[in-house]
Amino acid sequence: MHEETRETDAFETDARLGRALVALQEAQAGRGTGGHNTVVLSGREWAAAAGVATGEAWKLAEDLRRLGVEVEGEAATGWRLVGVADLALPEVLEPKIAGTIFAGGVRHFAKIGSTNAAAMRAGAEGVGKDGPLSVEQDQHPLQDHLPHPSKGSLDGAPAPLSQGAVWLAEEQTAGKGRAGHAWKSNPMDGIYCSALLRPKLAPAEVIILSLAAGLAVVEAVHEVTGLWGDLRWPNDVLMGGRKFCGILTELNAEVTRVRYVVVGVGLNVNNTEFAPELASIATSLRMETGQRFSRVELVAALLRALDREQAALSGVASNEKSGVGAARERILRRFEERSSFCRGCTVTVEEDGGYEGVTRGLDERGFLRVETPRGMRTVLSGGVRKR
Repeated sequence: MHEETRETDAFETDARLGRALVALQEAQAGRGTGGHNTVVLSGREWAAAAGVATGEAWKLAEDLRRLGVEVEGEAATGWRLVGVADLALPEVLEPKIAGTIFAGGVRHFAKIGSTNAAAMRAGAEGVGKDGPLSVEQDQHPLQDHLPHPSKGSLDGAPAPLSQGAVWLAEEQTAGKGRAGHAWKSNPMDGIYCSALLRPKLAPAEVIILSLAAGLAVVEAVHEVTGLWGDLRWPNDVLMGGRKFCGILTELNAEVTRVRYVVVGVGLNVNNTEFAPELASIATSLRMETGQRFSRVELVAALLRALDREQAALSGVASNEKSGVGAARERILRRFEERSSFCRGCTVTVEEDGGYEGVTRGLDERGFLRVETPRGMRTVLSGGVRKR
C-alpha cells in the first residue's frame, strides 16, 4: 500500500541521482572515471560524478535502492551496480534521444498524481513555448537529505527548454484513461509517460496525432521486442486480444488552432498479474512472452518514434507543399494496416446508446466508419469492441 497523494503532488527525482546512476553504469561497462576498466567506484569518484560531497555517497546508494536499483558497497570499499538498472532517468535517456525534440526536456518522478495532469498544467504555464520550466513540484522524500538545487535545474540555473517536454513516472496515484476511466499504474512495472507538444494543427485534426501516437507505440514495441501490437481505434494497443497500452490525448485549443496537446501513454511492460476484474482484458509484454523487457529502451524507442511521427505530420520531414497532407494519408493507411479492427470486423460501438456493424475503414479525418443495417455510420468518440 502507499499513502494517497493529491493529483497536484509531484515528487521529482533529483538530477544528482541520474548522474550517480550513469557513473555506476559506465563503471560497470568498463568506462570508469579516468578511463580505468573497473566495476567499482570509490566514494570520492562517485560523489564527484554525481555532484555531492564525498561523505554523501552512501545517501546516493540508499536513494537508488529505494528506486529499485541494486547498488552494493560501502565507503571503505567503493560502490558498484549489480545487474541491470531499468530506471528511465533523464540522464540515462539523453544519449538515446539526442536529436529529437524531446532532448533536454525529460522529467522523471518517483511518484506523481497523473503525468497527463502535470503536463497539461505545464502547457498552460508556457513550458515548451517561451517560458521557464516552472511546474509546481515537491522534493521526493527519499532525497530530502541532499542539499537541493533550484527546481528544474541540475545546478541551480533555469532549465533549458526543448520543443517537446516529457513527464515520466515510476508510479501514478491518479492515473487516468479515456472517458475518465482510471489507469492502474503499478510501481516500476510499466511506462507512464506524457509528452507535451505544440503542433500547428486545427482542433479537428488532433485525432490524426492521436492515431500517429498509436503507431509510434506499435513501432517502438516492435523495435525493442520484435512483437507487433494490434491497434484498436482510437487509442488502445492490444496483444493476444487483450490491452497492454492505452493512449490519452488531451488538448487546449482556440476555435481555429491548438495551443498545446498532451499525449499520454500507459504501457504494461513487466506486469505479472492484474486484478480479477482486469485479468480477462489486460495483459503485459512480459505476460505475453515470459520475458522481461527494458523500460529504458522502450521509452527511448517511443520518444524517437513520436519525434518521427510529429515531424512528418508537421511537414518538417518534407520540403514539398503536399508533405503534410501526404503524411496524414500515410498515417491513416498505416493505422489500418496495423489494426485488425478497421476493416471487415464485426464490432459493438459504445456510442449513441450502442449499436453493431461491420467496420469499413477510416474516413479522411481519421474517424472510423461502421456499416450497420440502417446505413453507414461514423464513430466519433465511442469505444469499439469486437463482437
